[in-house]
Amino acid sequence: MLDPYKLRKDFQMFRNKTQMQEHDLVFLDNASTTFKPDCVVEAVDQYLLNETSNTHRGDYDLCYNADVKVENARKSISKFIGANENEIVFTSGTSMSINLIAYGYAGKYLTSEDEILITQAEHASNVLPWFKVHEITGCKIDYIPLDKDGRLSPVSVEKAITKNTKIIAVAQVTNVLGFVIDVKEICKIAHKHGVLVVCDGAQSVPHMNVNVKDLDVDFLSFSGHKVCGPTGIGVLYGKYELLEKMDPLMSGGGMNAKFDMCGDVKYLNPPSKFEAGTMNIEGIYGLKAAVEYVDKIGRNNIAEYETHLRKYMIKKMREVPNIIIYNENADAGIITFNVKGVFAQDLATYLNSKGIAIRSGQHCAKILITFLHEVATCRASIYFYTTKEDIDAFVDALKKGGDYLDAYFA
Repeated sequence: MLDPYKLRKDFQMFRNKTQMQEHDLVFLDNASTTFKPDCVVEAVDQYLLNETSNTHRGDYDLCYNADVKVENARKSISKFIGANENEIVFTSGTSMSINLIAYGYAGKYLTSEDEILITQAEHASNVLPWFKVHEITGCKIDYIPLDKDGRLSPVSVEKAITKNTKIIAVAQVTNVLGFVIDVKEICKIAHKHGVLVVCDGAQSVPHMNVNVKDLDVDFLSFSGHKVCGPTGIGVLYGKYELLEKMDPLMSGGGMNAKFDMCGDVKYLNPPSKFEAGTMNIEGIYGLKAAVEYVDKIGRNNIAEYETHLRKYMIKKMREVPNIIIYNENADAGIITFNVKGVFAQDLATYLNSKGIAIRSGQHCAKILITFLHEVATCRASIYFYTTKEDIDAFVDALKKGGDYLDAYFA
């Protein structure tokens, strides 16, 4: 099993306390973002300090070098998720990736007779773009029922599909309840009915092996900052034949083969067609370093460690009086909870006073509150550098919070 203490040595965030903290940092908000190892910082610095130039716009060595580095990054990322290189589109993150699909594919091909299926557990990034498609095309948005725990089953997916269903858009791992869905089986069912599957991989790709060819998923997206990479960089994977059919979300420099005064425009082939303007080049450098770093650790090793640590965390949390755990039987390293009688943000504020960072609120999954029957919840999420000592400090703070919160912790 991997050693989190050894891996922490790769992170400046663990070597130094932050300037704002009086306590040792206990970071349990990894579903929101992750820390960046030294190799990622060095990769970004390499571009900014030594290799700054634009890409695809210069006939000189600096530009050529940046071109090569960007395409090498595309190669590393395609290997990371089992895709072809020409199926990897650089975006600003999961939100932009799903918007690109929504506007470039669904907005182009769907009609008022068609239907998109999502679930109540989806993040805003996988809900609001489809709402816009509804506004543009008049198509229907419907919801696949979750089971009593909040899990999506392939059986429910098959029952929900109608003759009008064209797209199913679901997260492989939901960001609040942390259930891992069977994307491969869902794709089999969907494709049998001629339905495309759009997969939000933001919470899965950093934590488990994901092979898009094995899953046979049509589209998948993820964000760099959740996999130890920089912010503002992400990936859209799409089957090449689908990318060819799509319109770009943005137009501009670098994505066209020609245009003239008559308005005749010819776009480049994917993925260049979707990468208008100057890309986040330093972000791409950093993302390459990040996926190679995580790949070296091994996502099977990460998944094994997180499963072990999650069981320990659940066991310890059960010791806290009045604790409510909403996803005790989930799969991922996400635990969503409340303390009875304590407002979620108050609890998070108290934990912050003890140097413990968690997330509170609705977690960008505002439809899910109708399923949970809660206005807000707290969420603690782990990664490969989380330790048992982190969990012990977190649980100890929960047990001792009574005086601060003026709530009953007996």
